Amino acid sequence: MTTRCGFVALIGEPNAGKSTLTNHMVGAKVSIVTHKVQTTRARIRGVALEGDSQIVFVDTPGLFRPRRRLDRAMVAAAWGGAADADIIVLLVEAHRGITEGVTRILDGLSELPKGRKIALAINKIDKVEAPQLLKLTKDLNDRFPFSETFMISAEKGHGTGALRAWLAENLPEGPWLYPEDQIADLPLRMIAAEVTREKLTLRLHQELPYQLTVETENWEERKDGSARIDQVIYVMRDGHKGIVLGKKGETIKAISKLAREELEEFLGRRIHLFLQVKVRPGWLEESERYSEMGLDFKDGN
Repeated sequence: MTTRCGFVALIGEPNAGKSTLTNHMVGAKVSIVTHKVQTTRARIRGVALEGDSQIVFVDTPGLFRPRRRLDRAMVAAAWGGAADADIIVLLVEAHRGITEGVTRILDGLSELPKGRKIALAINKIDKVEAPQLLKLTKDLNDRFPFSETFMISAEKGHGTGALRAWLAENLPEGPWLYPEDQIADLPLRMIAAEVTREKLTLRLHQELPYQLTVETENWEERKDGSARIDQVIYVMRDGHKGIVLGKKGETIKAISKLAREELEEFLGRRIHLFLQVKVRPGWLEESERYSEMGLDFKDGN
C-alpha cells in the first residue's frame, strides 16, 4: 500500500473561513471559530485521513495589514506556514471578491518558489448568484495560475469532499506523521487555552478580545479520571479586568461554564476549570506570551 502524507496551508484574509474549513475537514473542533476577525493566532494543525493519505492542515492566521507587534508576528506565521507547506489553498469569500487584501496575497503567492501546487477555494458560495461566481473564478485565475479551483461552503460542507479528495491525491508519497486517531498536534494545554479564549471573544466586544490572552498554568490529572485545569487570562488594564469579571463575577462564571462544557465534550471526561484574571500592561511585548501562542516574538519586529 502506498501512503501519502503532507502539509496543506490554508491562507486568506481574516474571516475567510479557514478555521471553519479546518474543523470541517478534520471532523472536530481544533481551531477557534468566531465571527470576529484575527482570532487564529498560532498555526494550528488539524489531521485528516482520506483513503491512504494523511492530510495535515495548517490553519494560519488571516493575512492583513499589520499594525502592532502581535499583528506582525501573526502575519509572519501565516506566510511561514505557506512557505513550509506541500500544498497551499487560498480561500476567498465569494461575496467580497477580489479585495485589496486578496490582491496583496496574490502578490505574495507570486513571490513564493515555483513548482508548488496552489489551489483556489472560493468559499461562502451560497451568498452569491452563479454568474457572479463564474466571473470571480475567471478573474482570479487570470491573475494567478492556480493548480485547481473549488467552489465550497466550509460551513455547510458543500464542495469540501472534492477538495479533500484532490488534496489527498496530490500530497507527496511517504509515511504518515501522526497516529491514526490523532486529530491535532497542538498540546492539550494550548487547545484548552484556545477554547477559553474563544468564549471570551464571543462574549466580549469592541477591542478587548485582541488585548487579552489565555494561558493554561496548571493541568492536574485526578484519580477519578477527571482533570483540574487552572488558567490565567491576561489583560492590559484594570478596566479590562472589570469587563472580563463582570458584575458580581457573572461574566467570568458564564465564560468558565461554556469553556468547561466544551472541554468536557472534546475530551470526553469531567473537567474542573479555574480561571483567574491578571492585569499585565505589557503582555503584548513579552516574548513568553508569544511562545505560549506558538508565535515567534522576533517576527513582530
